[in-house]
Amino acid sequence: MGAANTSISGSEYETQVILNVYDLTPLNNYTYWVGCGIFHSGIEVHGKEYGFGAHDFPASGVFEVEPRSCPGFIYRNSILLGRINMPPSEFRSFIENVASEYHGDTYHLISKNCNHFTDDICWRLTGKRVPGWVNRLARLGALCSCLLPESLQVTTVKQLPEYHNCSEFGILWHPEEEGSESVSTATPHDPTESDDADQDKLHLISQSAASEELTFVKEAHR
Repeated sequence: MGAANTSISGSEYETQVILNVYDLTPLNNYTYWVGCGIFHSGIEVHGKEYGFGAHDFPASGVFEVEPRSCPGFIYRNSILLGRINMPPSEFRSFIENVASEYHGDTYHLISKNCNHFTDDICWRLTGKRVPGWVNRLARLGALCSCLLPESLQVTTVKQLPEYHNCSEFGILWHPEEEGSESVSTATPHDPTESDDADQDKLHLISQSAASEELTFVKEAHR
């Protein structure tokens, strides 16, 4: 998937930079038309899609999946953001360097989420920003943060009950191939009262995502 978006002209590699947008809730079918909603996004380059998610470790939270197939989300649409000339190996070095700036334990729903990541990548590659409606809810949340409960202001996705996270699913990190780390799961921990209390909170990736293939990008060492 996505191979048709890359072409080779002589020694130059030209590829599209595409934003793939996903719904986190069916309510987006109504709010989308007024320029708002709860979305996940990934950036597609050279036939792979890259996103940012949370886990409990101070290591890369950048992951790659097949385009338009991020587990746990409902694909909505794709937006062509531009084109770049960059060999796959050079882009790989680029994304690994960026991964060192996006550790899983730094994810924050309001200030550093998946849409902040895709906007940053798009800006670095094309000099353009992603459409404002993709992350509008987070910006509104930042403006109104003084009105939000303190727990929500500091809560990261890894603390939410059904997120694909290390503490709950026992994610095991092990090298699979150069430049990536794969994810497998171990026995979940026993539920606690705090877990039960969090069941009504917003979650971004369901437990079903834990059983599907998702590869974290290995960050470049500095």
